[in-house]
Amino acid sequence: MKGINEQRAGLLSGIGAYGLWGLVPLFWPLLKPAGAIEILAHRMAWSLGFVALALLVLRRWSWIGELIRQPKKLGLISVAAATITVNWGLYIWSVNNGHVVEASLGYFINPLVTIAMGVLLLGERLRPVQWVAVGTGLAAVLVLAIGYGRPPWISLTLAFSFATYGLMKKKVNMGGLESLTAETAVMFLPALGYLLWLGARGESTFTSEGTGHAALLASAGLVTAVPLILFGAAAIRVPLSTLGLLQYLAPVFQFVLGILYFHEAMPPERWAGFALVWLALTLLTWDAFRTARRTRIQVREARRSAQRAPHPNPPADEPAPSAQL
Repeated sequence: MKGINEQRAGLLSGIGAYGLWGLVPLFWPLLKPAGAIEILAHRMAWSLGFVALALLVLRRWSWIGELIRQPKKLGLISVAAATITVNWGLYIWSVNNGHVVEASLGYFINPLVTIAMGVLLLGERLRPVQWVAVGTGLAAVLVLAIGYGRPPWISLTLAFSFATYGLMKKKVNMGGLESLTAETAVMFLPALGYLLWLGARGESTFTSEGTGHAALLASAGLVTAVPLILFGAAAIRVPLSTLGLLQYLAPVFQFVLGILYFHEAMPPERWAGFALVWLALTLLTWDAFRTARRTRIQVREARRSAQRAPHPNPPADEPAPSAQL
């Protein structure tokens, strides 16, 4: 029962994380005229404040001493912090520079990259349909590269950086709040240093654009912390392949916003590339549901067989075992 509850909590956490990420393109334009790097620095600095406050309220500090004594885990957290910083910075720049659709493509591709990493780095085995889906995804990238006249670098960078981040979270195996605290602590000093340097040059928008703008920049920490805490909680409770399925939520919301709200162009070749990606994801989803149904049937049959099996009687010349030891 405990395992079922853990998986259910992980699933709900993942849905919450990806749902919030799907709507976040509506937030970043509100932070203009701040540039992507300034927004990123505020995002990292204020995130540490929010998670530290949460730890203070919950009184969860004991893990810090244990973490400091584990250099390997610290190294993995540093890699996670670096990859999510790249992901954050590029995503903010993409949204505020009219590339919401291309950014959404990165998160559509991300499940395929996540599954590929599971095979190459974790030794997971793919079923035939999953291989077809990965191949279809590669074809989609090729079609989109031809359509753009260049490889879709924004999409690929977002996909690989976030897949690497998810893999590091899996290996670190820490709670969502604890791992996010460690990651933001790694990046806090560089972020704070950049903000101080920007202020010294008179180029910071935090103090020059009014109280409302300053409050929005500070709230970037909350916008960052909540879904990442949920994602961290999901990453240690559900399989990597399940995370791949949940990742569909965010890019669907982003894609719809890019088309209907930001009015970005979708020429025919871009539709063709997206169609191939969606075909790949449809294959993955169908295969996952088919496999889950087959597993449930096998478990049900095994239970019925166990219930029907006769219980062996003790030999006549030996007493039945006592109920007491």
